[in-house]
Amino acid sequence: MTGRRGTRSSFRTRIPKSMGALAVCAALAAGCGVVPGTSAGAEGGDITVMTWAPEGTDATNKPGMPAMAQAYARWINSTGGLNGHKLKVLTCNDHNDRVAAAKCARRAADEDVVAVVGSYSQFGDDFLGPLASAGIPYIGGYGVTNDEFTNPMSYPVNGGSPALLAGLGKELASVCGPVALIRPDTIAGDQLPQLLDSGLRAGGHADARDQLAAEDATEYETHTKRALERTAGTGTGHMGCVVPALGDRTNTFMDSFRRDRDDYPAVRTATVLGSVDQTVINATGGKTGPYEGSYITGWYPVAGDARWDGMRKVINEEAFDDNRIDPQDAGVQTTWIAYTVLKAVVESLGDGEVSSTTVRRALDNGVRVTTGGLTPTLRWRFEDLLSVVGFPRLVNAQVTLQVVREGRLVAARKGSVDTTKLLENATD
Repeated sequence: MTGRRGTRSSFRTRIPKSMGALAVCAALAAGCGVVPGTSAGAEGGDITVMTWAPEGTDATNKPGMPAMAQAYARWINSTGGLNGHKLKVLTCNDHNDRVAAAKCARRAADEDVVAVVGSYSQFGDDFLGPLASAGIPYIGGYGVTNDEFTNPMSYPVNGGSPALLAGLGKELASVCGPVALIRPDTIAGDQLPQLLDSGLRAGGHADARDQLAAEDATEYETHTKRALERTAGTGTGHMGCVVPALGDRTNTFMDSFRRDRDDYPAVRTATVLGSVDQTVINATGGKTGPYEGSYITGWYPVAGDARWDGMRKVINEEAFDDNRIDPQDAGVQTTWIAYTVLKAVVESLGDGEVSSTTVRRALDNGVRVTTGGLTPTLRWRFEDLLSVVGFPRLVNAQVTLQVVREGRLVAARKGSVDTTKLLENATD
């Protein structure tokens, strides 16, 4: 790719000044093949990566992702590091702003990071360009934009928002009357209706009514009333369904919804993880709140599943008093899985050089990553890509179906649902 550097390394090998010229001359005389900008080998030096996410904004915030990355680094370094190397995690706040997202990417290039790992940003078209120019892989993004499933520098660990919405639509088709989707009036939000509709159509259901809303609104009374008017008391034999997909503002929407719903016949609510989690369910009344009975799709097993024990152990040991890190948050979970990928890749390199080039090459050549059952085995060779039109980097389209029962988010059924065909239909 034009402008890509041949090799990038995070190693910082220090040579005493008195020995600098002699060491360089000796290396050249010996013909050792070490060129500027590369690692001299696996001995010594840190492995530097970056994790970014928006924090302190009026819209969606994911402070738990960089916090989880830092906790992971403390833990892995206390146990000997990544294949014997200290892991250094840089963090960046993208402020939910495309200019800031691009600045984070340029900083990653300036800092010579091995990879950007377990991050969130709505501006893939702004940050993936600088990463691609620098040859830096993007491992385990949140999956909030289509760019993460099209750019060859991206190595997604889940099916992102596309898989969640498609899987949710398929489930709602058999239990809902009219469906209203309330989603952000943003570029990322523009893709949501066709994804939800692909699942609804697969179940023989009509398309959802699409409602655009401001991502950073402080109340949604107009939108809740409109959604209720569209879905309540339609006489179809099934309750209508209201689907808010507003990220952090879903909770704000539900505050308005709870006040207005008593004036209308009963409706069901449904959404996706990332828009709601157990903390939100608790805050909105638990088993007496508006989410009771709601279907919610996620990428991974429910937070109480034993397969998350390793992550919970790290949080308890390294970040017990850090309230930014919620083990029930899908962003925190994605960051954990992304760093699991990084660990597997570095270990696969053995005593060889660890750089953005070698990490990317290992991913492209088929390093297999097992995540303890949290995802299918992950692999990014060309033949492992699911070949969904519009999502060529997709390797994991599995989603889990969850439901709120007695105020608790539990698995609605065993196993997961493969949304590959639904995503293919969404892009036909």
